[in-house]
Amino acid sequence: MMGLKSLLSGKRARYTVTPLSVQRTPVAPLEFKEVSSGHYFIDFGRTAFAGMELAVPTAEPGRTITARLGEARSGPHQIDAAAGVSVRYHEARVVLKKGQPTYVVSLTKEDSRWMGAKIGPVMPFRFAEILNAPPNLRPQHVRQMMAHYPFDDAAAHFACAEPKLNAIWDLCKYTMKATSFAGIFVDGDRERKPYEADAYINQLGWYYCAGEYALPRYSHEYLILHPTWPTEWIMFSVLMAWEDHLYSGETASLREFYGDLSAKTLLALARPDGLIQPPARALPLRLQRAIHIRKIRNIVDWPLDDRDGCEMVPVSTVANAFHVRALDRMSRIANALGKVEDAKKFRTASEQAAQSLNEKLFDTGTGLYVDGEGSRHSSLHANMFPLAFGVVPPERRAKVSDFIRSRGMACSVYGAQFLLDALFEAGQAEHALSLMTAPGDRSWRHMLEDVGVTITMEDWDNRYKPKQDWNHAWGAAPANVLPRQLMGVVPLEPGFSKVLIRPRPGSLAWAESRTPTPRGPIITRFDNNQNFQLRVDLPAGVAAQISLPLTSGGFARSGGELAIDGRVVEGFECEEWAFVHDVPPGKHEIVLRRPG
Repeated sequence: MMGLKSLLSGKRARYTVTPLSVQRTPVAPLEFKEVSSGHYFIDFGRTAFAGMELAVPTAEPGRTITARLGEARSGPHQIDAAAGVSVRYHEARVVLKKGQPTYVVSLTKEDSRWMGAKIGPVMPFRFAEILNAPPNLRPQHVRQMMAHYPFDDAAAHFACAEPKLNAIWDLCKYTMKATSFAGIFVDGDRERKPYEADAYINQLGWYYCAGEYALPRYSHEYLILHPTWPTEWIMFSVLMAWEDHLYSGETASLREFYGDLSAKTLLALARPDGLIQPPARALPLRLQRAIHIRKIRNIVDWPLDDRDGCEMVPVSTVANAFHVRALDRMSRIANALGKVEDAKKFRTASEQAAQSLNEKLFDTGTGLYVDGEGSRHSSLHANMFPLAFGVVPPERRAKVSDFIRSRGMACSVYGAQFLLDALFEAGQAEHALSLMTAPGDRSWRHMLEDVGVTITMEDWDNRYKPKQDWNHAWGAAPANVLPRQLMGVVPLEPGFSKVLIRPRPGSLAWAESRTPTPRGPIITRFDNNQNFQLRVDLPAGVAAQISLPLTSGGFARSGGELAIDGRVVEGFECEEWAFVHDVPPGKHEIVLRRPG
């Protein structure tokens, strides 16, 4: 059999977009402290992938300055050189030369990965120490030169009545900017490698925080041609392709990569009942060529200890939930391209796989999904992925969602994306919000308050993954979950020509957001007190379907009064779970006055 290298050697670059160049932004010190004579401690406020520039106020040729850079500190004015296996620390010498006023602290060869000559090597650091500094060194002489993709800090906004949630949003939004340093979505500093799971969460967060589509599409197309090994992550390419089309409205990428995406549904591996399992050895040669990889295997979650005891059986419930979702998205892609027969084929295959999953991977005694064929164990993952992907029938959702609630955050920061999606989709907004603001070492509060990071981490804590890095965008699920699920702003039609606005407030007293779109920002705010008030400002060309979840957040089920843009809806009764109303572009106000 051909080796993978020779198999893929004829593959051509087929990207439909060229992203903008990465830029450098100088960041001034937030704190500049002279610890002792010639020894300075500097805090730039946030970690960035950067180099450090040093201007010398006094020319002293031959003087050797020591510069230390790091992500963590061990004391008020000292960098921690041993914070973790992959938590960065670097020390370099700078020898002053005659007639040279400015210096760049040298970094390692590994720090040049993905970086062009214009930007040069970068490493993640927040803190710096300078030893044997020349006299009269001042804050203006030191700069953190942050590398990042062009990013409009004002494009997106979120704020609410819960300060902890606001801090988590800020952490996750900044993560989007800080981890864009390579001009492609990579997993973090330790590997600096694109992965589909990382890119999917990064893609959604980038849409809601930056409102830009070239960088996510380039990252997605790169991964189509350079996939990684997990079974589920191969199918992420189909999910990413659909999100790219839905949010941007573009179809060129779908057309160019249609054959690749069709193969990445893994329909070629389906048994007669529609379920899939990865081959124990290499994939069939034809499929290798189609999906650009030789061998795959199930992953469920990563790291291993974050799988909630999930049994790793060949016919995996998690992998097959992905298969159902990928086939569904591929059917939509085929429809978008006018491929009607293909759309029917993928729709039928999705329905068959879903039926078999519900029949063969479900325990009727417990009312829960098992980890896979032959397993009697029900993990969080075997239940949250089917729920998040719409596989669970309505009559099973209450039992499944109750089980999911009972497991807490028994998944990784990657799995948290789908746990939160599952909870919001099941009407468990209050529990989803409580998980986002929970204390303990499996939380974003722990990252912020205990570890003290300014970019989300690869895992919840070093104790769960000692080799983790502190700069993983896949840990930033709230960047998309808060505007997409809590505020409920989601495109219904490609390119935001029509949008769903479905706030799910739980017990939050108020929240507001600004979501960037290709047609302009969508501004929303709800006030959830004695009455429920929703204000929406839609740009030109954007209609909306407003959906009020009347049975959440203490809404009355009957006897209330509803007013839309100042006009009372006659005979209104809150008998259903939601009230749906279409509105045109412009400003709108929907008020639900509760009884009494």
